[in-house]
Amino acid sequence: MTAAIDLYYWPTPNGWKISIALEEMGLPYETHLVDIGAGDQFDPEFLKIAPNNRMPAIVDPEGPDEAPISIFESGAILQYLARKTGLFCGATERERIAVDQWLMWQMGGLGPMAGQAHHFLKYAPKMDPPNDIPYAKDRYRAETARLYGVLDRQLALSDFIAGDFVSIADFACWGWASLWEGQEQTQDDKPHMARWLEVMGAREGVQRGRALYAEKRGDFRKDRDAQEKLSKR
Repeated sequence: MTAAIDLYYWPTPNGWKISIALEEMGLPYETHLVDIGAGDQFDPEFLKIAPNNRMPAIVDPEGPDEAPISIFESGAILQYLARKTGLFCGATERERIAVDQWLMWQMGGLGPMAGQAHHFLKYAPKMDPPNDIPYAKDRYRAETARLYGVLDRQLALSDFIAGDFVSIADFACWGWASLWEGQEQTQDDKPHMARWLEVMGAREGVQRGRALYAEKRGDFRKDRDAQEKLSKR
């Protein structure tokens, strides 16, 4: 029997990438909560696994050559899990290249920009003292909209992001894209993205991964101590 993977996790879009992948791949895992509002990401023991003080991270007791391995950075974890199982990474070299390029697009573009949009639109204005910065709000709202336009045009060409097959690129993008309302975006001019969000959201593995410790997902706008912990990230 495959040994359980240790998942270091908090219910955020980045955490969902890995919980969704583990559920979709049918891999056993044990969840270790990393409460980013309480500063758990700075714990010395966690830093041995994730030196960049970010979750998610994993420890696979059955890594290469059957030796344990720890991995941080969500994109690297997704690629590792896809290689380990042979699932959701494409069946041909061309498909694998397509998956990798859209995964990198999410890591370098959609994730950071949507994250900044969330921060400056939702959280910063509610901080103590408030940080309501019109330039930042406009900049990240507009860049997130541009990226969703890219995504919609891609999804006009295929059922899923990297082609007509579900891949780790879809797992990486779905969590952030599912929060489009909080990023002050619209689906009115993005029918292909809207269709993809619905199809992905109906998958049982996606639902289970998204639901993992959903009750822990809080509103840091109301917690000054959590704001200070997050500002040190």
